[in-house]
Amino acid sequence: MKEPSAPAPADLRNNPDYVRVYDQLGREVYVEKAKWRTEILPGNLKANWDAPDALYSMIVGALQDGFFEDVQQAAEHLCQIDSSPDRATTVYAIVLMKTDHLDEAERVLTSYLQQHGEDATILTNLAKVYSARSQLDKAEATLWHALELDPNLDNGFAWYTAIYRDRGGEAAGLDAMRRIAALPGSWRAQLSLARAALDANDFNAAMAQYGDAFSRLSASPTTQMLMLVSGDLGQHGHPEIALALTAPHFHPEEHGLAVGNNLIKANLDLGNSAEARRILDALYALQRPDWKDTLDFWDTAITKAGLEKRAVAEGEPLESIALVTQGPVWLKPDSLAVPLFALPPGLLKVAIIGSTAEFSDAPSQVELQITDAPGRLSRALPLFLAEQLAFHSGVSVETLTPWVNRNPGGFMLSGQPWDVEDAIGYAEMSSKPDYIIICHLKLQESPELAELRIVRTADQQVIGTLDQRFAMQALQDGLPQLASKLIDKLSELTKVSPRSSPLYRLVSGSNFPDYLLRLEQLLAVRTASEQNAGPEFLYGPREILQGNIELCAANPQNVATRLLLAQTSISMKSVHPDVVREFKDKLLLLQQQHPLPTKAQAVIQGLFSEAFS
Repeated sequence: MKEPSAPAPADLRNNPDYVRVYDQLGREVYVEKAKWRTEILPGNLKANWDAPDALYSMIVGALQDGFFEDVQQAAEHLCQIDSSPDRATTVYAIVLMKTDHLDEAERVLTSYLQQHGEDATILTNLAKVYSARSQLDKAEATLWHALELDPNLDNGFAWYTAIYRDRGGEAAGLDAMRRIAALPGSWRAQLSLARAALDANDFNAAMAQYGDAFSRLSASPTTQMLMLVSGDLGQHGHPEIALALTAPHFHPEEHGLAVGNNLIKANLDLGNSAEARRILDALYALQRPDWKDTLDFWDTAITKAGLEKRAVAEGEPLESIALVTQGPVWLKPDSLAVPLFALPPGLLKVAIIGSTAEFSDAPSQVELQITDAPGRLSRALPLFLAEQLAFHSGVSVETLTPWVNRNPGGFMLSGQPWDVEDAIGYAEMSSKPDYIIICHLKLQESPELAELRIVRTADQQVIGTLDQRFAMQALQDGLPQLASKLIDKLSELTKVSPRSSPLYRLVSGSNFPDYLLRLEQLLAVRTASEQNAGPEFLYGPREILQGNIELCAANPQNVATRLLLAQTSISMKSVHPDVVREFKDKLLLLQQQHPLPTKAQAVIQGLFSEAFS
């Protein structure tokens, strides 16, 4: 399959002039419809010309995008090679109808009926041909016969009931449903009648219809049946009944998001977060990038529900400690990648502490919550400054992250800057640095402000201050400059000469904010694997890995981003080994498509092997 070359901005999602696709790394990609139509679609059709399943999927996708004429020849060819002649005939007839070839559509459909016998879907489309010619009586008679063959055909059922609703109002529409419900094997009409009963607050009548529908089944319930039952009962305030009727029949690989979405919501409504999480993980494991937004939404909802159960009681005493990260968060001192950078030991020891921010709508009391933008940045900035000092200043550096040491614990975010004594107290929990840098963010108004204080620990004196304005929506315009100021200021104050490592390159431009996000997420993953953080602490593990992959693909020769991904994968293995296994193929493909310089490639490949072991 020919693929577009690069992802496009997310603001194109709702632009009708673009087509959304996914590349092999799972990245969301947008292509102008005109370009897709003329440059990509023809090549994809040609590449799959003799692969019926793939060709059928491409034709259906093209029809959804409105490219009817473009797939007419392919649809005709599909009729000649497909082992499922009903689907091939149906899609070809639809193409012919959309291109105003009604006579040819009728010929194709009637030819199928003559060769293969009666089929509800084929007859429904034949009825559409008659309707397009304004042969309304013939269309309705053909449609009814299609329903006699399959009363649960969604398109035919909706069309038939709409005809009578348009003629005689809601009562006539309900009568049409009852006629269909009387047909052998009907269940869809019963479900629609049950919904009408729920709308009328007649629960007993609805349950009678559900009982009738399930009693008529000769096989397992279909995806649509489970979706309708679970959705209607859930929306009408009966999640427990929805689960009782549908959950025993649910198989993620068969029923997918359409049913799983409703079951997750029903479980959350009943407070069953663990079962909701189990269903969510099963759907994530199917690796459908087109489901990502919905699954991420439920991931957030489940995490919030878990936090509500673990709220901090008023007056509860809280003990905090400092989590220590030596050097860059993605380069542990014992990492196989350390020799790549060939850095001599630092002449002085510097500690950096953040985790404080002033911002609007800050809570007035201690509470547990999902990590938000102020919290992430309050931890990401010290991590970023630490790696900048490690590679550009002749010092050894560590980052201190305050941690609430309860069961389960969590990152601390304070609304007030640390005073010097408290900051040094955190530093002395691990070592005795020569200097400590205290970071504080003021985010109440834009442009926002980052403030640094440089403290000499020997006499607890503030010997230097720095600040930098920046915009939360463009972190690349300000925070790298703050790092440069800090390197220069430390050199001035300590007489330690700056240094550099050719292999370390800063991620720049619009990728920089994402890099900061991934730094903080690695800290969270490492913490989840090393501390008593609890099952809900690590939020969005799949988004973390996918986001890192996309960052690496956008910076294909950057060793730091690849090490960040590798270390995240290794740490993730301790928390969610199943998630790492899901991403194995993508990680190996990234290494194959975007190889690094030889030594770095070999080292990072070894780290990925550790993650997969």
